[in-house]
Amino acid sequence: MLAFFVLVPLAALILLNVPRKAVPAKAAAAVALVLCIAQAAVVIIRPWDVFVNGGPLNHYFAFAQNADPLSMVMLLTIAIVLFAAMLVAWDGFAAARQLFNFTSVLLIALIGMNGTSLVRDLFTLYVFLEVTAIASFILIAVARGRDALEGAFKYIVLSAVASALMVTGIAILLLAGGATDFATVAQAVRASAGHVYIRLAIGAFLCGLFIKGGLVPFHGWVPAAYSSAPAATSVILAGIGTKMSGIYALIRVTTSVFGLNPSVQQALLLIGAVSILVGAFAALGQKNLKWLLSYSSISQVGYIVLGLACGTPLGMLGAIFHFFNHAVLKSLLFVNSAALEDRVGSTDMDRMGGLGTRMPFTSVTASVGALSTAGVPPLSGFWSKLIIIIALWQAHFHVYAAIAIGASVLTLAYMLVMQRRIFFGTATDASAAVTETRFALVFSEVLLAAITVGIGIAIPFMPFALDTLKTVVAGIK
Repeated sequence: MLAFFVLVPLAALILLNVPRKAVPAKAAAAVALVLCIAQAAVVIIRPWDVFVNGGPLNHYFAFAQNADPLSMVMLLTIAIVLFAAMLVAWDGFAAARQLFNFTSVLLIALIGMNGTSLVRDLFTLYVFLEVTAIASFILIAVARGRDALEGAFKYIVLSAVASALMVTGIAILLLAGGATDFATVAQAVRASAGHVYIRLAIGAFLCGLFIKGGLVPFHGWVPAAYSSAPAATSVILAGIGTKMSGIYALIRVTTSVFGLNPSVQQALLLIGAVSILVGAFAALGQKNLKWLLSYSSISQVGYIVLGLACGTPLGMLGAIFHFFNHAVLKSLLFVNSAALEDRVGSTDMDRMGGLGTRMPFTSVTASVGALSTAGVPPLSGFWSKLIIIIALWQAHFHVYAAIAIGASVLTLAYMLVMQRRIFFGTATDASAAVTETRFALVFSEVLLAAITVGIGIAIPFMPFALDTLKTVVAGIK
């Protein structure tokens, strides 16, 4: 059953590229959209216990796959973000061939991220992370512009360093435990927890994930990659790409393999807090919208790491909830950026102004994304941040709770500045004749904003929503 999450997009990729006569680009894009819708529908409609972790396909595709509720949350998030990105790409490329190439590589990314969310083996996890990384590298460079190639080069160099660190850690753990499946490695780590080589292996693997996740001090590649990539690629990278490669993998191995010993906990707390502050302060001074959103992404990922570092069920609940919220919010804001770039021709905020009445859908949805990112109630971002702050306080990490609150004020400040410079004030020469963006982008904006508003409003009146999140935390394997 679970193998279909990998095999179906693989089959679609092959069928689109095998025919001698080229498949129309829009037809290929439509296939990708249908796959994303189908994946989201399967996760939402089917209850958890229907996802059997066995089946005849596992005899042929036995890559230590297993589905717990956390995996299902990730599969849903992947489907939502890639659907939004595909809508951005629909009319976003000048040549049909570029759209076809983008769609093909997006399917590869879908394979890599779905596999990452399902595997229960360190080496197989590494393989799917590399599939995702290679797809991301190509997606950044797909437009073949100078900036895109430069951003792709920075990404692939640092990703290679991260890969080397992860392989080193896996090799040491293989020598210690004799296998790389989660259960065996976890047992070996518990049996030899005090040994230097085990600590070295864990440190190397986690550093690789910090690089892939764009956490401070390994964040230098993030703004360059996000800002230089085509608009649809930016949605993928900021929304789910780096989070699956770094942050989801960090959550998974910390809870299922390495455990949260005091040294790992202190490292996560420190890196999470520093990422929050560095990202927030760096975003304050940005004039380019994509750079501002890139640093904001670094800051918001820090909240997820802080929630994970609490080491409590409430902290884990907040981390997973904020992971989902941030994926949707950052996708929304980068779709807004794509809409503005589509109409103004640039993401330089100095060239914008007075667009609130000219682009009403983009203006309203950008406000939703900005306020939710800052943690303004009753939007969804408020609830996940609140849970993380309460978890930090209950775990007696009072200083880190204060940092999380203070950084939310900074986030609100730079988000309000962004809103004022783009949607209020006097129109510039570049924005004077602007009208609302194309339908595909508007639909994507409205969909993502509706998810954010709907979840935020529903949570206080729907106790089962938090009960579902608690089930996700309890079911992590």
